[in-house]
Amino acid sequence: MNIPKQPVNQKILKYSITILIVIGSVWSASGLEITPERFFTAPGKVWILISAMFPLDLSTEAMDRIVPKVAESLFIAWAGTVIGAIFSFPVSFIAANNVSKNSISRVTKQLLNIIRAFPELILAFVLLPVTGLGPLTGTLAVGIHSIGTLGKLSSEVIEGIDEGPLESIKCSGGSKINELLFGVVPQVMPTITSYWLYRFEINLRASAVLGVVGAGGVGAELINQLRFRDFPRAGTVLVVTIMMVLIVDTISAAIRRRIIKGRSIKV
Repeated sequence: MNIPKQPVNQKILKYSITILIVIGSVWSASGLEITPERFFTAPGKVWILISAMFPLDLSTEAMDRIVPKVAESLFIAWAGTVIGAIFSFPVSFIAANNVSKNSISRVTKQLLNIIRAFPELILAFVLLPVTGLGPLTGTLAVGIHSIGTLGKLSSEVIEGIDEGPLESIKCSGGSKINELLFGVVPQVMPTITSYWLYRFEINLRASAVLGVVGAGGVGAELINQLRFRDFPRAGTVLVVTIMMVLIVDTISAAIRRRIIKGRSIKV
């Protein structure tokens, strides 16, 4: 059996890309001051920290402080996702070049790119002087960033629709609104809804981090316990947060499978 040989140019390109990746990795490691000594001693330090967290602090006082903060992160993620879904849905139609004018589509896509360029933490810092400390800041930060991400993803879904139903509606005398409502929306809603659920999972993780800057959520409780060297209670915060994320991810993944593939929900 003769194995076809790769062209010389393709081989050169493949090896050049590999060399560039290796050089870039070494350069990045040197810039971050990642030395072999720090690399090999890190696992031992991590193990010391993890060992200090056990046994966990499962006292009533600890749970009374931790559970409400974990629930607050859940509420921030859900409210932020709702904000992102509500505002990104109409914007995605304006950004899609097959249902909107090219000039308007390009401008809208650039606006969505600008929104996505700012992480939730940066948005929280910007909003803190306006909304103050608390979950409102975290909710707005998560919601604004979700608008940019969901708007981009949803517009790409709209651009990939089957044009056949739109042509049928147009030939039968339907208006542009009819094309959108009966030709576009039924095709894109399953995928867009699954994106909303997936974004909720991402926002749940982001909301846990936002507490570090005082934007509500469980992150503030974790930082406080680490600051006071209360490692058992910090371990409890981490374990409860991980359990919440795993439960939400499992349920959300099952719902997304049901929406897209039509299978029965199995958690």
